[in-house]
Amino acid sequence: MAKILMVVSAADRLTLADGTTHPTGFWAEEVAVSHRVLREAGIDVDIATPGGVPPTVDPISLDERGNVDEPSAKEFRAYLEGLSDQLDKPLALGDLRAADYDGVYIPGGHGPMEDLAQDADLARLLRETDRSGKVVAALCHGPAGVLSTSGEEAGEGFPFAGRRLTVFTDEEERQGGLGESVPYFVESRLRELGALVETGPAWTSKVVADGNLVTGQNPQSSADTARQVLRTLKEKGAA
Repeated sequence: MAKILMVVSAADRLTLADGTTHPTGFWAEEVAVSHRVLREAGIDVDIATPGGVPPTVDPISLDERGNVDEPSAKEFRAYLEGLSDQLDKPLALGDLRAADYDGVYIPGGHGPMEDLAQDADLARLLRETDRSGKVVAALCHGPAGVLSTSGEEAGEGFPFAGRRLTVFTDEEERQGGLGESVPYFVESRLRELGALVETGPAWTSKVVADGNLVTGQNPQSSADTARQVLRTLKEKGAA
């Protein structure tokens, strides 16, 4: 059975451009739907956070402020409650080895911009996973996590420069995110580092697969991103 490490932000606040903070966390749909698609396909999924800190769901991702209707919010709540054992006691990134997994999957919410983007343990796991050709997947703001690999390591540059990917767009951030209040725009930061960002229309599903790298643009891409991960795992003989 293939095994995926789902890396979830443990941040419950995002430091804004003006130095104030805004409540945040992980996006409910992106964790719940991605996890469900993977598990229904028979994939074993571990959940980890920086330091093993229990993650916080962004409250906006469970009501109309996040354009989530009540039936969907109820569905996501119920699924996350079913994951309470893992979410209440997640694994700690620093204790894990890339060799023990067939891939890493990073869902979004604004949280990853606060902690995963600078996390040295995540950087190590992503570099090792990518070097071995295993799946590196990220969804919506989750690609902020790959920014952790942008620091020089043994003379290496950003490993995802020149790679095709997608991410929650600057347009979407301005339309329905935190706009100019964010400390940085993830799409712009990735472009600056040399990633080849491909985007679809705002708020529609868009998935980009470039070899072992699989990325989704927004919450609407959650199921399609997880399905592409399954296809990539099968191509690699891991599922």
